Amino acid sequence: MEPKLRDKFIRFWDRYFPGAELPLAFYFIDDIGDMELSPPTEGLKCFATDLLRVRRGECIAFHKEALGCPGARKYLGFTQTHPEEIDHFLAGGLPGVIEGIRYKKNLELATASMKNLPEFKAPGKYAVWKRWDLLETTDSPEVIVFFTQPDVLSGLFFLANYDRAESTGVHSPFASGCASIVMYPHIEKHAEKPRAVIGMFDPSARQYLSDKLLTFSVPMNRFLEMIENMEESFLGTKTWSKLSRRIKRTHA
Repeated sequence: MEPKLRDKFIRFWDRYFPGAELPLAFYFIDDIGDMELSPPTEGLKCFATDLLRVRRGECIAFHKEALGCPGARKYLGFTQTHPEEIDHFLAGGLPGVIEGIRYKKNLELATASMKNLPEFKAPGKYAVWKRWDLLETTDSPEVIVFFTQPDVLSGLFFLANYDRAESTGVHSPFASGCASIVMYPHIEKHAEKPRAVIGMFDPSARQYLSDKLLTFSVPMNRFLEMIENMEESFLGTKTWSKLSRRIKRTHA
């Protein structure tokens, strides 16, 4: 990615969303060179905890063995199958085998929900994650992920709908935390009119996330359009300047 684009967005971000956390970027690749590879994980571990390191400035490449959750391996596209136990997990559980989290009313609905998932296969062996300010010319981000509080989310939401006649520039599918930031926005990059995705509503993932944050994820091809619209949009109005000052106070 061109450093000029990276720096241009940072200038706009500091102007309109002062103090707010910069987004993360990810892309898939087969050869990571000398980049840090996340070590294999033993036991159950939510992918949201891994991203804390990226949000703090580490650049990490994830692979199938590094993910400590079968859901993460599926929703990052490293496997296209899922154990039957996941259906029971989403519903009422399986006595003596697995405890259910009751996100679906019954097993039939859980099974149907899993069957209705869109197909998603990772286009590379590794998922590279970096914070926006650490992107280099060799990086080719595919999806941008914001961890945002309500005022920031408000600005991103309206910016994603700014140049659309229809009111559906953003959507929020029922999904696990990692599906909402990886699978769904990555699929959107191939749409005729790519949409952003609001996510991290998943109670299982929210345990590892601040109670003040949700996510806003957008494919890079759509994000480029959003950047170009920033200066001429509502972000330059008196209305937004009031929210901008509040964002600055919130993150002071």
